[in-house]
Amino acid sequence: MKKFISGLAAVLVTTTAAFAQPNIMPALPQGKPVVITGAMIHVGNGQVISNGYIAFDKGKITAIGEGAAPAVTGAEVISAAGKHVYPGFIAPITDLGLVEVESVKATLDESETGNMNPHIRTLIAYNTDSKVIPTLRSNGILLAQPTPNGGVISGQSSVVTMDGWNWEDVAYKTDIAIHLNWPVSRTGRGFGGGGFPGAAAAGADAGDRTQKEIDDLYAYFAAAQGYATIGKPAVTNIRFAAMAGLFNGTKKLFISVNNSKDILKAIAFIKKFGLKGVITGGNEAYLVADELKQNNIPVILEETQTLPNRTEDDVYLPYKMPKMLQDAGVLYSLTGIGFWRQRNLPFEAGTAAAYGLTKEQALSMITLNTAKILGIDKTVGSLEKGKDATLFISKGDALDMITIDVETAFIGGRNVSLDNLHKQLYKRYAEKYNLKQ
Repeated sequence: MKKFISGLAAVLVTTTAAFAQPNIMPALPQGKPVVITGAMIHVGNGQVISNGYIAFDKGKITAIGEGAAPAVTGAEVISAAGKHVYPGFIAPITDLGLVEVESVKATLDESETGNMNPHIRTLIAYNTDSKVIPTLRSNGILLAQPTPNGGVISGQSSVVTMDGWNWEDVAYKTDIAIHLNWPVSRTGRGFGGGGFPGAAAAGADAGDRTQKEIDDLYAYFAAAQGYATIGKPAVTNIRFAAMAGLFNGTKKLFISVNNSKDILKAIAFIKKFGLKGVITGGNEAYLVADELKQNNIPVILEETQTLPNRTEDDVYLPYKMPKMLQDAGVLYSLTGIGFWRQRNLPFEAGTAAAYGLTKEQALSMITLNTAKILGIDKTVGSLEKGKDATLFISKGDALDMITIDVETAFIGGRNVSLDNLHKQLYKRYAEKYNLKQ
C-alpha cells in the first residue's frame, strides 16, 4: 500500500511539473511610461501610421501620432524603426486553457454533463499555467474567449488576458455570452445517391426529432424569459437565473450553426426573444448575408485554411468568405480550431488578405471586429488614446508566417514574457547540436 501511495505521489508530482511554467513568470504592472518611436503603426481600424509613435502609462495609451514623439519625463523609449506595431490579436471561441492534452481526460475541462448548462462558467476552469498560452502570446494573441462545448446550451464564456497568476488575474470581461448549439437536421442518406432502404423514412424521423428539439428550445427560453421577469422568485433556478442577462441585454447568445437554412431559423429565434445574437461557424453565412445585415447579427467564422463543406462549392470559398461578408456589410470576425492551433490565427487572417480583403481589413477581423462582437471595443481592439496598452512589436508583417517576429508585447502596459516551451526546446537542442540561433 505504501509503495502504491508513493508511486501515485510520484506520478502527481511529475504531472504537476509537466504542466507548470517554472521559467515563465507573469509580468509586473507597468512601472514607468513607455514611448515606442519610428514604427509603422497598424491602428486596427484601417488606419496606418507609417512613421509613428505611441506612448502609454499606467496601462493606458496616452498619445499616438506621426512624426517625432513628444518628450515624456522618465519614459522608457523603444526605437522601432523599420518595425511594426499592432493591437493585440483576440482569439474568440476557443477551448484554450480548458484543454491541455487531448488524449488525457484529466486535462479536459471544456464541457459539462447534461444538455442545458447555461450556469456553467468557463472562467473558473481556465488554466493560466497552460503551456499552450505562451505559444499563442508569441504570435501576438493577447486576449481570448475560452468557450464551453457540448450539450445544447454549453455554458457561459468570458474574455481573458493571456498573462496572469490565476483566473481572477486574467478575467477581462466576465460572463459575456451564453453558447447554444443549434439543432441541425440529420439525413438518412448513405454512401452514393440512392441511400439505403428506408432512408426517406429515416430522414423524416430525423427531421421530426430536430423540430422537436427546436420546439423544446423555444419552450425553455420562454420559461427562462418568464423567470427573468420575477423580482424575487420563491425558488431559485440557477439555470434560468444565469440566462437573465440575455433578456436584459447584458449578455449575448452565441449560436453555433453552419447551414444557411439553419442560420435563418437561428435568426428567427433571436428575433423572437429580442436577443443580442452572434452566429459562430457560419459556413454558409454568405448565402444569408442580407438577413444577417438586416438584423444586425455578426458572424464569427471558423478558420479560413480549410475546404468547403460541399463538394460543389468553390474550393477557395473559405478563403473568400471574409471578403463576401465585408462587401455585404456584415460585422464578422475569425477564430481558429481548438486551442493550440489558435496560434495560427494571424495567418488565417493573412489568407483572407490574399483573397480579397486588404491587409488592414484582415487585421481588423482579428482585432477591432472581434472586440466589437465581444463588447470590449471601448478599451481594446485598436490603438487609440485612452484605450488599454495591449499591443506588440513585430520585426515583420504579423499576418505572414514567414515574416512575423514578435519581439515585445504589452498587456495593459505590462511587458509580458514571450518565452515558451517551443523556444526553450529549440534553444536546448540548438546548443546540443551547435546550431545557429
